[in-house]
Amino acid sequence: MKKEILTSSRLGESCIRIKHDSGLTICMYPMKGFSTAYAIFGTRYGSVDTTFRTDDDEDFITVPEGIAHYLEHKLFEGEECNAFENFAKTGAYSNAFTTFDATAYYFSCSANFGQNLRTLLDFVQNPYFTDENVQKEQGIIAQEIKSYLDDPGWRVFFNGLQAVYHNNPVRIDIAGTIESIAQINKDLLYRCYNTFYNLNNMTLSISGNFDPDEALRICDEMLKPSKDIGLRAIVPDEPPEVIEKKVTQKLYCALPLFQLAFKMPNLRGKECTRQYYIWNMMLDSAFGCFSPFYTKNYDSGLINDTFAASVFRGRGFFLPMVSGDAREPDKVAEAVIDEIHRLKKEGIPEEDFGTVKKMTYGDIISAFNNVGSVGKGMMNADFNEIGIYENLELAAAVTYEDIMNALGSLDTGNSNLSVIEPLER
Repeated sequence: MKKEILTSSRLGESCIRIKHDSGLTICMYPMKGFSTAYAIFGTRYGSVDTTFRTDDDEDFITVPEGIAHYLEHKLFEGEECNAFENFAKTGAYSNAFTTFDATAYYFSCSANFGQNLRTLLDFVQNPYFTDENVQKEQGIIAQEIKSYLDDPGWRVFFNGLQAVYHNNPVRIDIAGTIESIAQINKDLLYRCYNTFYNLNNMTLSISGNFDPDEALRICDEMLKPSKDIGLRAIVPDEPPEVIEKKVTQKLYCALPLFQLAFKMPNLRGKECTRQYYIWNMMLDSAFGCFSPFYTKNYDSGLINDTFAASVFRGRGFFLPMVSGDAREPDKVAEAVIDEIHRLKKEGIPEEDFGTVKKMTYGDIISAFNNVGSVGKGMMNADFNEIGIYENLELAAAVTYEDIMNALGSLDTGNSNLSVIEPLER
């Protein structure tokens, strides 16, 4: 077992990172003065991981879309009882989520931490799939998929992704399609579980009011040693250009919704996180609520307070975008592109960048005052191949030249405008 103490001179705090003999990475952040404890058990397995191989496979295999999300649904259901019931008995709150590149299970509690940690480690390590319970879940997830088909906010997002990406699985709904989930059976679920829920591919993150020695004793007792199977998941090659410049769909909504996304090369690991802060600061300086662009177009009524600029990023995708709802989304997109061209020539005011950088830094600092944010932050940092304190350092290191270089590399011609127009009732 390898143990590291990670320290931040900026915060005057430290956390523990352990590479356990089982293969699992354990991150622990005791927080004095807090009454709750939080634990999250996650795997580097999301909806994009549809093609993979291990050392035991002759070649890459491809599984149905939506299987990571399906597996998350089924894992709570044990042979004797549902894990939710065990958490409820102790008064703990528990849940789970699947994203494009991760799946995680978590709980928070103010008492009975040891018992809840045992429950978490137990059900995540002991899947129970039968033909009957897998078949039953198909109807439930199919209804979930159908509900998103009429959701304007969901559709403007995924319509845009499908118009940007040719082959990247991020273009497919996290839950999959009704056709893809119909192909899922217990054997496929066990195959994906045994591949991606290998402890060498997972992280356990604990924060708040807990005893690290107790947590480690429970881990020593309950973690099942696992062999590194040489897992390799791939994202298919992706052409640099978008598929379509504009996509439109009509749904019931009060105002048109829009999303203008700019296709960028994929990034991974520490560089992805570094660029994430650079691009977010650039977008916030150019289009944030304190920018001249926002003030001018808000006052004129072209945009409203739903207008936002952000970076959608993860393992295998990096997409700067602006979004919101507006009566004239085409004019908003035109105004955004005109502003980009103007700022490329005239530059973003350095004082605006300075303000945004301080706000970004402050947001990162404030997250360390939230038990759940710290726990999830440690897991995400580990998945991104950095330590939790490196987020602070990467944000602090962003320069004005960095954001101007990012702005200069932005190809406004390689973009997509996704619009949801109101459907008359």
